[in-house]
Amino acid sequence: MIERIGHLKVEIFKIKNRKGYAAVCFDHLTEGSSAHEAYKRMVKALRRSNNKDLTFNENNV
Repeated sequence: MIERIGHLKVEIFKIKNRKGYAAVCFDHLTEGSSAHEAYKRMVKALRRSNNKDLTFNENNV
């Protein structure tokens, strides 16, 4: 299943040999007990990495 966060594609799939789902997007991997939980965690991970990049760029100007 493919979802979108803005212009980024998020691929969500069932993990074999484990309980739950995983989401992959833009060099990030998140896991959750449901597809919706994996998606929500991906949104959070992308937000954190975006904030880290912004902070890094502001400090190096």
